[in-house]
Amino acid sequence: MSGKGGCDQPVCRISAPFLTDHALVAVLEALPGARIAGGAVRDALAGRAVSDIDLATPDPPDRVMERLRAAGLKAVPTGLAHGTVTAVAAHRGFEVTTLRRDVVTDGRHAIVEYTADWRADAARRDFTINAMTMTRAGEVFDYFGGIADLRAGLVRFVGDAATRIAEDYLRILRFFRFHARYGQGAPDAAAVAAIADAVPGLAQLSAERVWSELKRILAAPDPGATLALMERLGVLTAVLPEGVNVARCTALVARCAPADPVLRLAALLRGDAPALAERLRLSGGERDELVGLLAGAAVAPGADDDALRRALADTTRAIVIGRVWLHSGDAALIARLNAMKVPVFPLRGRDLAAAGVAAGAAMGALLRDLRAWWLEGGCRADAAACRAELARRVG
Repeated sequence: MSGKGGCDQPVCRISAPFLTDHALVAVLEALPGARIAGGAVRDALAGRAVSDIDLATPDPPDRVMERLRAAGLKAVPTGLAHGTVTAVAAHRGFEVTTLRRDVVTDGRHAIVEYTADWRADAARRDFTINAMTMTRAGEVFDYFGGIADLRAGLVRFVGDAATRIAEDYLRILRFFRFHARYGQGAPDAAAVAAIADAVPGLAQLSAERVWSELKRILAAPDPGATLALMERLGVLTAVLPEGVNVARCTALVARCAPADPVLRLAALLRGDAPALAERLRLSGGERDELVGLLAGAAVAPGADDDALRRALADTTRAIVIGRVWLHSGDAALIARLNAMKVPVFPLRGRDLAAAGVAAGAAMGALLRDLRAWWLEGGCRADAAACRAELARRVG
């Protein structure tokens, strides 16, 4: 049974550990008509760990809040414009969204109306593997062949691919996100053709939405083949016009480097890192990481301990090691860097003041000169040695 033609019968029944979770059970008992929806169902069927659990229900939001509160649970109207209420049980949140059907779409936003039709709600979802629902008893409803696609490693749009993309161009990037994690073998031909035609629509997306999806693609276990497909279809050029080097990113993954999306972005990027960080509106921490990774040379595998200490004194350990991953991935060098204590220049302005140096530009210049002397010596001089050098210089 597939649920097509209006049939609303479960196609199978599975056992998933999270179905006995006390917080989830409390919410489902308060909302007897609700089902688990989307990613939790997909990952349960795939035998993967389930993190976020979202629910769907034919009840309108006001009724959802009424039922939750009657059961002694907290109801937070987090997204009423989209029919979403967050149910809080045991200090955990579960998004509960009323079934909807699209009335008008424009490539970025949709006007929806509530419905009690589970298949109609599933029909507005992006991919077949995300369009399944499941009851508390583990009964799975699959209206568009999501189970078969999941087994085949096929990411396929619900309905006509071009139509679904035109409803929201972010679905182009979402396709690659899910393909990187669930795809096996050749991608869906209809999806590929529709994406190639719809690439100009990516210009409608906000920078935040683009980076949010690109970050998830880069965080996949091995995004190399997906990035190559994105490049072939013109998607990477559209979202990263600064220029890309997919082979360099693929080599980084092959070295078993950490699955850090910013590290992988650094490997992928050919162009101006500060400009890209500004354009895609990376967070301050992400920007500092990206710029730091690309701003200096990596420590060479054969470098001595003095060189390693100098590198650690001038840059954070994470950036120094990240540069090694980008350039060589030398395991022995990374182990040495992880084991080494970060050196800290022992002098401050107060030390110079105590030696009779007046505050001002001359003090700053002398402090920089002393630090350069300390660095040149491999950061081995301790506080006493640095004070002795200060005394020698001030006479």
